[in-house]
Amino acid sequence: MNMKRWLALGAAAILLVFSIGLNTVITMFTSDFFSDFDSLMSTETELLETVIEPGDFGERIALLSVNGTIQDVGSSTAWTAVEYDHQQFLAQLENILYDDSVKAVVLEVNSPGGGVIESAEIHEKLVEIKEQKNIPIYVSMGSMAASGGYYISAPADKIFAHRETLTGSIGVIMQSYNFSELAEKVGVKFETIKSGEHKDMFGGTRPTTDEERAMMQEMINDSYEVFVDVIEQGRGMSEADVKKVADGRILGGTQAVKAGLVDEIGGIEDTIASLRADFDLENAELFEYDTSFGDFTSLLGMKISSFFGPSAEERMLSKLMSSHDAPRMMYMYGEY
Repeated sequence: MNMKRWLALGAAAILLVFSIGLNTVITMFTSDFFSDFDSLMSTETELLETVIEPGDFGERIALLSVNGTIQDVGSSTAWTAVEYDHQQFLAQLENILYDDSVKAVVLEVNSPGGGVIESAEIHEKLVEIKEQKNIPIYVSMGSMAASGGYYISAPADKIFAHRETLTGSIGVIMQSYNFSELAEKVGVKFETIKSGEHKDMFGGTRPTTDEERAMMQEMINDSYEVFVDVIEQGRGMSEADVKKVADGRILGGTQAVKAGLVDEIGGIEDTIASLRADFDLENAELFEYDTSFGDFTSLLGMKISSFFGPSAEERMLSKLMSSHDAPRMMYMYGEY
């Protein structure tokens, strides 16, 4: 281990000791120490609220955020944080469904999309909120709200985007590596025992047959039609108008407005102001959810495992050699 890594390790140890000590002292003096400690060590997230703009507690606006790839990769803990926590976000939507004080929702979306199933789960919950609570949902798109990011935005009553927002990318994709020719060159042979001729299809160890491509194309087409239907219903557009831009193309904010996918150009402040004015919610409290792990992981500022584990290059090589992730259908723009 070189001097640079020794110094980094020492700094991490000092930060860890200081962070634990500081949090322990604060916790002991402000709450029931042992019950909070048990909560901190738990892997379950607890929904907390932060008031952004004070107002009438009986009429509140919930500000939600989907930031990052929409995939269920696990939840944040006291030691690690994930960019997007799918289960925690679903919990927020479920909480809104039964919170009578929430009269409207503003959803910030900054995502290239993600899994077909995860995107559908969010979409279904948003539609349920609209139908059962009869409250407005406005969407504010960030730098990107593409593919699955647009899928979850479609049910909104009004969608705002920046001129520079990248959106669209309506469609479905499934990708995999085929390394059979490389394996042959280096003398690697795959020995496969399978129950059916298609059991190893799209597994990367042999070329995909035309029959298998047709099978997967049928699945892709089915999911694509679902995507188109979601936009038809959410935006009140005809199938023909949706399919004019539903070929996977990326659109800028202004293009999206012309295509009918976005309503207005503006940022988050414009979105909130418009919602307040449109539904007489000028005095409503604006709040957002947080998790009980947010401050702790932010204070640490890094994953401790990065100092004790292998180097970045070693981790990447290990991942490539040991990855067994199966291909999956994605509402996704870019690589995944």
